[in-house]
Amino acid sequence: MARSVTLLTSQFADMPFAELAHKAVELLGHHKSFGFNFDPSHLHWQMLDSAQFIRELAERIYHVHMKDTGMFLNGRTSILNSHLSFGHPERSWEFRTPGRGDVNFEEIIRELNRIGYEGPLSVEWEDTGMDREEGAREAVGFIRKLDFSPSAFSFEALLKQD
Repeated sequence: MARSVTLLTSQFADMPFAELAHKAVELLGHHKSFGFNFDPSHLHWQMLDSAQFIRELAERIYHVHMKDTGMFLNGRTSILNSHLSFGHPERSWEFRTPGRGDVNFEEIIRELNRIGYEGPLSVEWEDTGMDREEGAREAVGFIRKLDFSPSAFSFEALLKQD
């Protein structure tokens, strides 16, 4: 029995991911079995635009991680200090429970709805400053409250109705 295989990659630290993403798609011959596990937390600490990534690679987003990031740039820290352990006081960013960081999830949900994404919103929880059981419950509640269905009609179409 032949099985199909889908290869997903996530955005990793210390790389210009949007450029690499486009290059990977090209190098793999635009094969439909290659796509991305969209994770806004990695894009955020690199100061990249999550919504733009969704717009540019819409047809390649096969899975979504809902993970947040807090940024702590204070004139002494740098986004380049990823070599420091999570929780280190000199680190400039940390993963957070969704809703407790700086990622704009509202914009992400709107963009995912716009491109017709119907896959799961998966919580990837890595908050070193919060109890994991409490964090998991809070994350699921936050995502359930945040997720909404796209509109079934356009505003312009409503205006044209008599």
